Amino acid sequence: MLQNMSARTDLTRQDMAELLDQVIQAIGNIILGKEQQIKLALACLIARGHLLIEDLPGVGKTTLTHTIARALGLDFQRIQFTSDMLPADILGVSIFDSAAGRFRFHQGPIFSQVILADEVNRATPKAQSALLEAMEEYQVTIDGETHVLPTPFFVIATQNPTQQIGTFPLPESQLDRFMICLEMGYPAPDAERALLMGQDRRAMLQDAGNILNPELMRVFQEQAVATHASEALIDYLQALLTFSRTTPEFRNGLSPRAGLAMLRCAQAWALMAGRDHVIPEDIQAVLPGVVRHRLQPSGEGQLLSVADRIALMSHVPIP
Repeated sequence: MLQNMSARTDLTRQDMAELLDQVIQAIGNIILGKEQQIKLALACLIARGHLLIEDLPGVGKTTLTHTIARALGLDFQRIQFTSDMLPADILGVSIFDSAAGRFRFHQGPIFSQVILADEVNRATPKAQSALLEAMEEYQVTIDGETHVLPTPFFVIATQNPTQQIGTFPLPESQLDRFMICLEMGYPAPDAERALLMGQDRRAMLQDAGNILNPELMRVFQEQAVATHASEALIDYLQALLTFSRTTPEFRNGLSPRAGLAMLRCAQAWALMAGRDHVIPEDIQAVLPGVVRHRLQPSGEGQLLSVADRIALMSHVPIP
């Protein structure tokens, strides 16, 4: 039944929720014990956002990206960021065609639906900045000419911990363009045992099929934006934003862009549950991913952990 539904675009919200459940299960068969991270990543894509995964090497960041692209039926390109990378290595370059007597643009790997910017903070700020226009405007400008990127367009960047050798921290302006930031973390003992005793994840990925397609993903994105958010829900969201800006615990509060990110992710979360309206629990579910990379402690002496920062935000009562 679900396979037949994936060929249609006239789906009910319950149909969409069932299809998305199938996607989550398919990804979870390869990425074990990380259902919350998978759901947040999927909500980020449905909300037309971009995802940052920050963690140690070897915990499944790259595999998660491959698996998401395969399950959603989207074109995929992996860009390995290095210290000697140039913007042209990402965007493409114009080369003179002597036969035609003009310059011809050769597309770079950015022209794909899912981009894995692997170890993005190993590249210099100049190379990192090549992603800014693409992530914000869904286009790139080369030699004064604008080139539109494919849709849907989704950047998943992985980042090594900033204390590791050979990293260039992402500026706050670029961090803010990522809708959600995740940490994979070590697997639970039972999930790790199943991983050690099970089939190779790369082999499983090769055998995995497409559950969705680009046309259906665009339908999901349109339906997510149409999910109703009541005035009371907006009151709650504004209360969270105001708290982040007025509490002395944080250096800077959440920006309007962060507020929109939280709303769009909550709408996607509601769609994944088969609802046509957003509830406060949707906001609370996506809040950790939205604020993780945006809220910093106000002073050097205050060593608030990520969990502490999220807990502070959770103290805001529902109006």
